[in-house]
Amino acid sequence: MTSQASTAWHHGTQETCWEKLDVDAAGLSSLAAAARLQRYGPNTLPASGSQNPVLRFIAHFNSALIYFLFAAAAAAFALGHAVDGGVILAVVLVNAIVGFVQEGKAEKALDAIRDMIAPIAVAMRDGARTCVAVADLVPGDVVVIEAGARVPADLRLIRARGLLIDEALLTGESVAAAKDDMADDKAGLSVDTALGDRRNMAFSGTLVAAGQATAMVVETGNGTQIGRITTLLQSVETIATPLLLQIEAFARRFTWIVGAGTILLLAFAVLARGYAWPDALIAVVALAVGVIPEGLPAVITITMAVGVQRMAARNVVIRKLPAVETLGATTVICTDKTGTLTRNEMTARRLVTVSHNLVISGVGYAPEGRLETAEVDDDDTSALASAMPLLRCGLLCNEAALSLDKGKWRVIGDPMEGALITLGCKAGLDAAHVRSEWPRIDEIPFDAGHRYMAALHCGPAGEMFAFVKGAPEALLAMGEPADRDRWLKAIAVAGEQGERVLAFGSKRLEPARARLASEDLDGVEFLGIVGFIDPPRPEAIAAIAECRAAGIQVKMITGDHAGTALAIARQLALSDEPECMTGTDLDAVTDANLASHVQRVSVFARTNPEHKLRIVRALQADGEIVAMTGDGVNDAPSLKAADVGTAMGDKGTEAAKEAADIVLLDDNFASIVAAVHEGRAVYDNIRKVIVWTLPTNGGETLAVLLAIIIGFELPLTATQILWTNLLLASTLGLALAFEPPELGLMQRRPRPSSAPLLSSALAIRVVITSIGLAAIILGLFFWATANGRDLATARTMLVNAVMVCGIVYLFIVRFMHMTPVGWRSAVGSPALLISIATVTLAQLAFTYAPVMHWLFESRSLSVQDWIAILMAGSAALLMSEGEKLFRSGVIYFKDRTKRRADAS
Repeated sequence: MTSQASTAWHHGTQETCWEKLDVDAAGLSSLAAAARLQRYGPNTLPASGSQNPVLRFIAHFNSALIYFLFAAAAAAFALGHAVDGGVILAVVLVNAIVGFVQEGKAEKALDAIRDMIAPIAVAMRDGARTCVAVADLVPGDVVVIEAGARVPADLRLIRARGLLIDEALLTGESVAAAKDDMADDKAGLSVDTALGDRRNMAFSGTLVAAGQATAMVVETGNGTQIGRITTLLQSVETIATPLLLQIEAFARRFTWIVGAGTILLLAFAVLARGYAWPDALIAVVALAVGVIPEGLPAVITITMAVGVQRMAARNVVIRKLPAVETLGATTVICTDKTGTLTRNEMTARRLVTVSHNLVISGVGYAPEGRLETAEVDDDDTSALASAMPLLRCGLLCNEAALSLDKGKWRVIGDPMEGALITLGCKAGLDAAHVRSEWPRIDEIPFDAGHRYMAALHCGPAGEMFAFVKGAPEALLAMGEPADRDRWLKAIAVAGEQGERVLAFGSKRLEPARARLASEDLDGVEFLGIVGFIDPPRPEAIAAIAECRAAGIQVKMITGDHAGTALAIARQLALSDEPECMTGTDLDAVTDANLASHVQRVSVFARTNPEHKLRIVRALQADGEIVAMTGDGVNDAPSLKAADVGTAMGDKGTEAAKEAADIVLLDDNFASIVAAVHEGRAVYDNIRKVIVWTLPTNGGETLAVLLAIIIGFELPLTATQILWTNLLLASTLGLALAFEPPELGLMQRRPRPSSAPLLSSALAIRVVITSIGLAAIILGLFFWATANGRDLATARTMLVNAVMVCGIVYLFIVRFMHMTPVGWRSAVGSPALLISIATVTLAQLAFTYAPVMHWLFESRSLSVQDWIAILMAGSAALLMSEGEKLFRSGVIYFKDRTKRRADAS
């Protein structure tokens, strides 16, 4: 279970807090502050450590497969085959360099958080205002904060006036939080009050949007809320991706099997067949070179790099290369609400007056849309006329403005006030004109204590009016309208739809008034209410539907209120019947029981960073592959802990971006779904590379193995095997990295996290194909030697036959989820056609260039030899298609049997 902060500073009276800190409202002396600085330490966050670049580079060689390649290179050098050994080492080095460059940007999440602390604060020292370095602030200091400043530490408010603080980086809420000093409250807030509801507190790193306040420092450094996030971030260990775990496991098993087999074969060749040690060793090296997929690590890396480029075209920036493939394995996406699933633009959706109900079309701050009556038999003209007093009140009791920036409307000031200006424009009013006609004389700023804002204006004829907007409860108490029950019902209906509700009122005052006091507002006429909502992105609705079709759960984790979150979840169709848990509910659940709750619940509201981290870890403990989206500092720990941390590129904090694996440039949920699609395509292509590479290598290996066991001449030399492997991997194998996604990719269920890289069905396919290719190779070898070809010519024919069979088999594996090859598979992609042309030119050089004859002991071939090679390729095509037909038939009869069993 999560724990409360060390001290619940929001609980109790101001005097109680002062007593705990042994200070009073006058602040500290310089001597006392210096003593406390020694006691508590500086108000800073620890710098993050970075790994030595040399050690990071060396870490890329820490793999069983790489160790085996080093052993093969050493053996090649020992036998005097410097070219073979050098090429193997070059492949290993290139693979390490690519990985090092991709991971070159070290983790800077903690440093990014540190940058959010303001450098200078205004504090009371020795009874006077003094500029103090934020690092020197101590608990007990009294500081002054005002609009535009960052909060320098965690503060308990002493006096506040019109204070609004943007706490989105901690809570995720899009609307600035209203703050209140609660000076007359004798109890304070309850101990378990959610972070977003602690209105008598200001938290380090947040931004003062409006107003000013005097406050006392209660926590500094790691004791602040942002410091707790830093501590969480330090405790989160980066986990290995499913693909990396599978490759490492595959490499370990592969190394043990091949290593043991090599030793046994060497002993057999010397003891049972009487080979001389040098001859036996060169034969075993040829076998090892044949079986080791030297180019596989580099091709897998390039395949992921191609995925990076494709994702960049879809507004997704990959910071860590393995995240490309991990996206394809994602089973759960945990996402913030504001700005990701929604537009992060408050929109007036409902307007209720004394006589009419109106609905408002259009979204965002663009003044596009209209007001229409909700009732079919109502009159739009009279309804709009009844709304005019409320609309005028909304424009006058308002501090915001709208601006058109690069074709996009933005609000300057409070989002809900900006939405009121847009609402007035939709009704045909011009805010500037109305404000010039009704100049402001005085105002009462919004305050969390009284929960309203009031403004005194002089009308065109000299009349004086007080206009009021605020919480419906506050305005109902002022005016006590006769139809109170109707208003309470309308407010409840709007709240059930997840709308934030503002009420509006006005009162005519005597002429020539110059001041406005709260007692002047008694008897205010209740004009009506407006319901606001941050509307869902239309593309997010389609993206969530695509996720559900693909078997991916989507869970909303937000700092917003439960009602608002649930309403948005229903509009998005997050699940059939969305359920919600709050942060308080989560605190009551033990870690052991949390997994069952997080699987069932799709909405988590009023959450803090610890809650988000617990949710991610509970899902992972249940075997889920979790992608987590976020934009605030509060999201950084869970972003780092998730299998794929996804930060927002536009509105996201640097701390979130540095902790994440990928960044969405457009802050759009639809982009992460597009990235999942690309990630699945990358995984498909990696499997195709493996399924194609292993049989082509396996056919050569079996041919050499049989030669050693039976005792005939080696059909291929180690140098020739190395040539075929490297040429095929760098051309045909690489072409698979550029294969487009197969049809129906997002209709498949996510692969289980425990699923092996090479399933039993694919392993059987690899074995059968390897045996078939070995039979074709040896058949051609024996035919060539029986028909008078010398050993060098026969081997040259085999090298070319391996290349032709590799090309044929590549067309077979291009579409792993299709039954026998159709025209779509037979028509190659541009990358494939280029690779085939490259192989063809390279083989012509291998066969006819004198320097290649010297390097690889190759020979020129006749037309009859080439016909025999093409016949071998045809045999490979028939074998592969036959295997595919057989496999599809087995699958069909299994499905048919299962359907019959289910029906019975």
